[in-house]
Amino acid sequence: MNLFAKGLLSVAAVSMFSLAMPLVHAADEAKKIEIAVIPKGTAHPFWKSVHAGAEKAAQELGNVTILWKGAENESDRNQQVNLVQNFVSRDVKGIVLAPLDDTALARPVEDAVARKIPVVIIDSGLKSDKQSSFVATDNTEGGRMAARRLGEVMGGKGKAVMLRYNEGSASTRDREEGFLEEMKAKFPNIELVSTNQYAGVTKETALKASQNLLNKFGDVEGAFASNESAAFGMLRALEISKKAGKIKFVGFDCSEALLKGLKEDSIHGLIAQDPFNMGYQGVKTVVAAIKGEKVEKRIPTNVLTVTKENMEQPDVKKIISTEAEEGKK
Repeated sequence: MNLFAKGLLSVAAVSMFSLAMPLVHAADEAKKIEIAVIPKGTAHPFWKSVHAGAEKAAQELGNVTILWKGAENESDRNQQVNLVQNFVSRDVKGIVLAPLDDTALARPVEDAVARKIPVVIIDSGLKSDKQSSFVATDNTEGGRMAARRLGEVMGGKGKAVMLRYNEGSASTRDREEGFLEEMKAKFPNIELVSTNQYAGVTKETALKASQNLLNKFGDVEGAFASNESAAFGMLRALEISKKAGKIKFVGFDCSEALLKGLKEDSIHGLIAQDPFNMGYQGVKTVVAAIKGEKVEKRIPTNVLTVTKENMEQPDVKKIISTEAEEGKK
């Protein structure tokens, strides 16, 4: 074979290899398992940490692509219903969902499962038994922990208020009920003068609701807020009214601002969840369900009481730092 013919063969081989490479890459991409992860929202630090956990699980699994999409407003149940339906139409392989409403999202989830798309529920419960698993904090116990901390720092007596989050949210409702049960059982000398006010889904509405409570009950000595945005609103209202540190305050969830309040004695306790692990376990569990593996119906994630005294302990710091750091991004 002459040099010219060999050169032609070499060029042809390189060309064929170059053409084949995109096809191989496309085949690899085609093998990717698309998982829709649908949080309640995307703005709060909690959900950013959930997202980081989901991506970590996908990275470890290697063949998973996360499709992350949340409602623009955490009160928009209809948009979240549409998101689930759209992902079902797209024929994703699995869905990880934090339902905004335990009733409104039940039917869309059941429709997804009927289409052979496994669904794992995270954070907040659903009035259905069709999901593969439920990965979440024991929110009732978290509420009890908040009551114990507030009762302790109030010395077991005085007047207190509870600021709820938003109607239809099962996770915060469980916390609120746990808080009320524990207060009634363990601290009969603490009078809960208001337990029916809702913060709403934004920090702005939470601030307004908190200010209304503090103005209406000027002699209140304690407060509990049942999620991060409600707690932030209450913290700001206490700061604006010059009552921060004077009124004993326990919040739920962590963020950079709330941890700063804890350090400065404006907050006297935070009940911390593990949202990173929630997102991580949600994705790992739905992929196992897709593969036909047996999964636990209920997977609990961490919950602990954070105080100024224990916030630097390694086991506590590991959980709260992840949520606070993701909230900065």
